[in-house]
Amino acid sequence: MGAVQFLTETADQSGFVAADQLSDLLHITRAELAVAAGLSRDAIVKTARVRTLATQARLRDVVEILNRVQGWAGSPQQAFAWYRSQPLPSFGDQTAEALVKEGRAEAVKRYLDRIAVGGFA
Repeated sequence: MGAVQFLTETADQSGFVAADQLSDLLHITRAELAVAAGLSRDAIVKTARVRTLATQARLRDVVEILNRVQGWAGSPQQAFAWYRSQPLPSFGDQTAEALVKEGRAEAVKRYLDRIAVGGFA
């Protein structure tokens, strides 16, 4: 499954990242997704809140990071396991999850881009 397909599988008909579809794909609850994305449970569960710009931006960051690692991780679930648990040496061994929660998703994406072209961790 390529990057566009992963996002397509998690988007609703309006192009929003659908929290329920994403959590189903990852085999986790929406509450677990909220924690992993650094969002409140209400931001994921309430329809009006899941479509806000801030919530969508955070969910899209998670999806984009998962897109970038799933090719070598093997599956969306394994990419999510990497996201939650793999320490990143360039960031003091913080995980991608911790960095996303701090609002540093762009730094994680740049790191993954650098690794993809043969750079060092």
